[in-house]
Amino acid sequence: MRKVMKLEGEICANCAAKVQAAIEKLPGVNDVSVNAMTYKFTLDAEEERYNGILEQSIKIFADIEPDCDVIA
Repeated sequence: MRKVMKLEGEICANCAAKVQAAIEKLPGVNDVSVNAMTYKFTLDAEEERYNGILEQSIKIFADIEPDCDVIA
C-alpha cells in the first residue's frame, strides 16, 4: 500500500533525511520518501502492516522533528 501525505510545520533537509533513514529500517517498509522542499511524505509498506508502520513513522517524526506534523 502506498500513500502520499502532507507535512505541516517546520522540517529541514537534514531532519528529513534522518526521518527517512529511520523509517526505512522499519520491518515491512518497501519504500519511503520525506521531501522537505515539497512538504510531502510518501510511505509504501506491506498492506497488512501499514497502519502500524504509519503510527511508528509519525512517532519517528515527532522524536526527530517535533515541529513537523504528518497530515494522514
